[in-house]
Amino acid sequence: MSDKTDSKIEVSVEDAARLSCPVKPLIDIRSPLEMKRGVPSGAVAMTADEVLSKYSSTGENAVQGAYILCAEGVRSLALVQQLRSRGLNDFFNVAGGFRAWTEAGLPTVYPQGLSAEQADRYARHLVMPQVGPEGQCKLLACRMLLVGLGGLNSSAALHLAAAGVGTLGLVDDDWVERSNLQRQIIHTDSRIGEKKIRSAAKSIQALNPEVEIEVFDQRVDNGNAASLVQGWDIVIDGTDNFPARYALNVACVKHRVPLVYGGVMRFQGQVSVFWPNGSPPGESWPCFQCAFPQAPAAVDVPSCAQAGVLGVLPGITGTLQANEALKLALGIGQPLTGRLLMFDALNLDFRQAKLKSRPDCPACGTNVMDSLSNVSN
Repeated sequence: MSDKTDSKIEVSVEDAARLSCPVKPLIDIRSPLEMKRGVPSGAVAMTADEVLSKYSSTGENAVQGAYILCAEGVRSLALVQQLRSRGLNDFFNVAGGFRAWTEAGLPTVYPQGLSAEQADRYARHLVMPQVGPEGQCKLLACRMLLVGLGGLNSSAALHLAAAGVGTLGLVDDDWVERSNLQRQIIHTDSRIGEKKIRSAAKSIQALNPEVEIEVFDQRVDNGNAASLVQGWDIVIDGTDNFPARYALNVACVKHRVPLVYGGVMRFQGQVSVFWPNGSPPGESWPCFQCAFPQAPAAVDVPSCAQAGVLGVLPGITGTLQANEALKLALGIGQPLTGRLLMFDALNLDFRQAKLKSRPDCPACGTNVMDSLSNVSN
């Protein structure tokens, strides 16, 4: 039955899908950014102004009409009302718009490389010019290694999983204790006594089942750091001792992998990115040992158990680390290379210090980098 004599102004998405054709097309008036979430199969992309210009008269196109769709059915309804005020009564609003279309499971064309579920899950990324489908595909292909599953990487892991980082490596050999739960939000009370890598994997999978997880029941040291780091794109440092950090730093320099550093004590947090042989080429960025040539005395850097830490502080720091890791994976913004971000949570004061590379650094100095360059060549 023809719908030309139907006085109603809206049709369901099912009717629009069934009745639309080249003669009476389905027109999608959403913005190009909105369309990165997907486009109804067979829809014609036009702006509202283009629709008004094309159907400004009572010519053949205007008489035949069209079905108009937007994101939620609001803008398209206003456009149809405007067309009908001109006597063009064969235009219909698609009720519920693209949201209703996808909820009904109707044929949809998604950005290349993404599934329907991924287009929905990462919708807020897809409409960002700095990310978009191409950037989301970069994240899905990225491999990030999280070393230590305490307060820092509890927060970082959840944010990276939610953002769609394709593979997360989890390194820790500790068990969940009740005292951890004040700040290590990836673990739960019911998992006390469970391995942290297993507990963290459960939380990540519950948040985003698509994330691939690799677990390493190890404590990082000079003997295993290089083999752990090899094959990963980015390393997130969530350790709590200088020997492990120095070992990670040397391994990251060797394998040319950026190291996203975070540190906390009481109310004080620090974040930086150490990538001496990173991008852009020709730049000489410092490594962790350039910034901290020697481990401070234990009395100067007491552990969290000794000095305490505000529960939210590792979460803030780990979130900033996740932010840096996502920027690195996407190749956007200015990473914290050559800069140490320091903040005081008690007074909410942020400041930065410039870091310089040291030619005599035993981890990334001139002789070390020349040696690595010769090996890679």
